[in-house]
Amino acid sequence: MTLDVREITPRERHALIFRQFLDLAPGESMRLVNDHDPKPLYYQLMAEYPGQAGWEYVESGPEVWQVRITRLTR
Repeated sequence: MTLDVREITPRERHALIFRQFLDLAPGESMRLVNDHDPKPLYYQLMAEYPGQAGWEYVESGPEVWQVRITRLTR
């Protein structure tokens, strides 16, 4: 699944991404497409769901950033 948040209002992005992450079964991934480095999202995800998420950059800007987020456990 690909979640492109570039056209989503910035204040609504994290809530949408977290909802999609929580819907993933262990072992499933989603590809996040963003217009900037989503590093703040990484820190929030790791703090709220320690040990439950994998994070891998697929594309690192400068205009498009893509990250594979994997649900490791529940």
